[in-house]
Amino acid sequence: MKEDRILTQTNPLTPAEFAALGTGEVAYVKPMTSDELMRIFPQAPKIEPGLRLFTLLSADGAPILVTDSREAATANAWEHDLKMVSVH
Repeated sequence: MKEDRILTQTNPLTPAEFAALGTGEVAYVKPMTSDELMRIFPQAPKIEPGLRLFTLLSADGAPILVTDSREAATANAWEHDLKMVSVH
C-alpha cells in the first residue's frame, strides 16, 4: 500500500520573497494594446491608442521592454539570457 506524505516547509516564503522568485532570470511575453499598457503602466510615455503591442515582463510583472513584434520581445529576452516561460 502506498503511503501519502505531506511535505511542509518550516519557513514558508514571505509574499515579497515569492514575488521575487525568478527576477532577473525569468521573463514572459504578453500581447496587449496600447490602451491596456497605459492602464496598467500609467507612468509609460503617451503613445497612439489602439496599437497592438508586445511587452516583455520580468517574473514579478515589471515591464522590461515594449515593442510592436513578438519576435523583438523574444530576441531581447534571449539577448539578456532570460529564460522564457509560458503564462496562461
